[in-house]
Amino acid sequence: MRITKKFIVAGAGVVTLVAGGGAALAATTAAAPAPKVTAEQAIEIAHKQVAGTWVSELDFDSQGTRADVWEIELTKGSQRHELKIDAATGKVTKNETEQADEDDDDNDD
Repeated sequence: MRITKKFIVAGAGVVTLVAGGGAALAATTAAAPAPKVTAEQAIEIAHKQVAGTWVSELDFDSQGTRADVWEIELTKGSQRHELKIDAATGKVTKNETEQADEDDDDNDD
């Protein structure tokens, strides 16, 4: 009889921890609203800035108190274009071009 009570108490403790953890996770993930500018729209904006390119990287960077941005890397031949697009307005906040490193060893050669 004592063993049964220990299992019930332990089981209740586990259920409480799991439920509390799930509520905490839901609270943190629900706090981040979706960006007004979608990934597809950000890619269209980037292609208007640099025509004839293909998207080699796309990231959404949630800045918290600052503006959220889409970070897009475009490639055209041996050129790499890095753009940042404001996720609320669609405004291009950064547009840099550099020579692409063709052997991917992080050495510009």
